[in-house]
Amino acid sequence: MSSNDETAPLLREREFEATEMKSKISFLSPATLILFGGFIISLSFSYTQTPLIYTFHVMVCEEFYKHAPPYEGTGDRCARHEIDSAAAFQVAIMGAATILCGITNLFVAGWEMRKYGPKKALAIQTFFPAIRVVIQTTSLFIGARAGIIIMQLSQLTGVWGGPAGYILILNTIVAEITEPSGRTAMFGKLQGVLMLGVALGLIVGGVVAEQFGIKTPFELAAVSFLVSTAYVLSFVPYIDPKSLSSDNNAPKAKGVLGFLGPLKVLGPQKIRLVDGRVVKHYGILFLAFGIFAGVLATGYAPTLLQMYSMTAFGFTSTNNSLLMSINCLVRGLFLMFVFPRIISLGRLAFKATDVPCADTPPESPLPTEPYDIDPLPVALGDQEEPTKPPNPVAVTQGAEFDLFFLRWSLLVDGIITASAAFATQGWQLYLVGSLLPLASGSAPAAKGVLTEMVPSNRKADALQAMTLVEYSATLSTMGLFGFIFSSFTDVGKSHLTFYCNAAVALVGVLILLLSRFPPQGSEMVVDHAETEPLLPDEA
Repeated sequence: MSSNDETAPLLREREFEATEMKSKISFLSPATLILFGGFIISLSFSYTQTPLIYTFHVMVCEEFYKHAPPYEGTGDRCARHEIDSAAAFQVAIMGAATILCGITNLFVAGWEMRKYGPKKALAIQTFFPAIRVVIQTTSLFIGARAGIIIMQLSQLTGVWGGPAGYILILNTIVAEITEPSGRTAMFGKLQGVLMLGVALGLIVGGVVAEQFGIKTPFELAAVSFLVSTAYVLSFVPYIDPKSLSSDNNAPKAKGVLGFLGPLKVLGPQKIRLVDGRVVKHYGILFLAFGIFAGVLATGYAPTLLQMYSMTAFGFTSTNNSLLMSINCLVRGLFLMFVFPRIISLGRLAFKATDVPCADTPPESPLPTEPYDIDPLPVALGDQEEPTKPPNPVAVTQGAEFDLFFLRWSLLVDGIITASAAFATQGWQLYLVGSLLPLASGSAPAAKGVLTEMVPSNRKADALQAMTLVEYSATLSTMGLFGFIFSSFTDVGKSHLTFYCNAAVALVGVLILLLSRFPPQGSEMVVDHAETEPLLPDEA
């Protein structure tokens, strides 16, 4: 027997042991660590969401009875129209502060990533909320008007750490550590675990507040944020901040322009085709407009379901809590387990129709025979170093399915939302609430399409800009559809709001039909290095 035959069984045994060991520690993979980190962070942010509104009602009640005669009746002394109105006003101020600080936090988080790296930036995003909930706990001890002011001012810490920033950073890390072929599925899994964290946090926060007092969820959140910070520093993989820069050789803008620089990635992009022509590509621009319209249509749906259920079917807060818990649970499970499978199978189906990226086009001037290649010079000597080539945009085979799925999921979302207008019994709204999450893959699909349309060193900028688009659309939909719902309710036609939602979703689908990937083999042209005239063609 040869030596090769003797050692082959041993080699196979060692390979088997290595494979078995790899499977045992797969739960410690960077992707799994990121998903678990996202879960505990979203859990931390959700503990106080339900008790927070109640705390304003309590503190406003305390302030009211400082100037009003003592309550002598039976029942809840805070159940007065004046207290309800004043509490709603204070909550609105809190919401406005949260919005402004959240938008600022989005840019600060992007700057922190490029300055310190995603790992340290994520730790900052979880540490400052711990400070915020400690301040909010203090405001509960103080109470009345002073407590309300302290509670509202606590939102200023959201500039350095908040929900918008941590979601951006988590998506950026996922984009960096995941292969292009699995990136869209990972975006879906991440959003899924975030939804599960929100669902569990809402339930736990409400139960803890009821059983142990209104201050307990804030104390629990403070501890949870500190645990999250320690987890991030211990287990989140390190990513060099230099890899997030769009172009290290480009001149850096100063001041506000430098701060808003990542937004340029959403504009028309110059690309060089395989035949050398430089044209403009509008795929990302139409994608941004389509996502804005999509979020505008779908972002108000959960709130609309709750408000419509109360006006049309007399739902209580308990009924609505159950409705939203079902919605979040189904959404999280769908994005974690079903959505990745859909993307995987869809990409396999679309892959057969794609042109392989490595193929050389017929018009390519590159030599194909050995005798066509000129001899290389012996050395460059003191000659000038060749100019850095433009950044390639290599689209993963099968990625066209992500864009296809994005359009159809938005269309299905609009149809399901419109179907709520036909509900005649309360249980039918529970059915709509459980079906809506089945069309919820548009957000991760959009991020997957976006990261395919830009070079690898511009993913962080692109994700930051798209997150701002989604955040802006979420804020816009609250005002727009809040006004539409109020107007239709005044005339007894509140169900027509669902049709308006569906119409805006259809507009989003039509805009997304104009978005497409850059042509195969094209290259991104950096503005400061580009000297060729722009041709009138469009890609």
